[in-house]
Amino acid sequence: MGRAHEVRAAKIAKTNAAKSALYNRASKEIYMAAKSGVPDPNDNLALRSAIEKWKAQHVTRDVIDRAIKKAQSKDSAAYVSGRYEGFGPGGVAVVVDTLTDNEKRAFSAVRAAFSHHGGNIGNSGCASFNFTRLGVIDFETDKTVEEVEEDLILNDIDVQNVTKDENLVEVQVTPESFEKAKEQITKDFGVSEFSEASVTLVPQSLVTVSDEDKATIENLLDSLDEIEDVQDVFHNADL
Repeated sequence: MGRAHEVRAAKIAKTNAAKSALYNRASKEIYMAAKSGVPDPNDNLALRSAIEKWKAQHVTRDVIDRAIKKAQSKDSAAYVSGRYEGFGPGGVAVVVDTLTDNEKRAFSAVRAAFSHHGGNIGNSGCASFNFTRLGVIDFETDKTVEEVEEDLILNDIDVQNVTKDENLVEVQVTPESFEKAKEQITKDFGVSEFSEASVTLVPQSLVTVSDEDKATIENLLDSLDEIEDVQDVFHNADL
């Protein structure tokens, strides 16, 4: 059927694999959050945050509801969290968080991804010191950076940084201020949906890489993203 058809088929397969991995990650995190308390986001802050996080990444309501329903059932899955750290080409720091029912499988898959794409797994702490744990909130508004920052500071929110690109504002706050910041932004700026709303690892600085290394790093990140046990991948490459 020709090379063009093969390219399209490969692209669709890759997209489907990425979507499947995304839904799998969302389902596990929402399930764990629902299990940690009552399975009602109105009375379970962790569950509400997890739902908002994955909705911002276009996870469907059906996936969310199934995860909550599973948490309500008698069946229980035992997921264990893990963290693997290493470096990709060009000295790029990479941190991989997993949530799995099989730690050996998770480690083997993550190690293979690093090995196949010019990277190496290191000891705990070898890469994570390049990042800061922050609450990141992205939303659209016509307010200026100064107006957003002043509003949050006046409401005793520990703001670390505020930037704006066209109409999209990104607010970075300490993890302890994350929920309060979301509530304040909703109240004061009329924001009902966030493009991003999660406590995550933010690189302290970005590493410039060559074009050759850039392609390899992107392949490494794609490979890690498609592993079923991987929840989050963080890096400090300037891509």
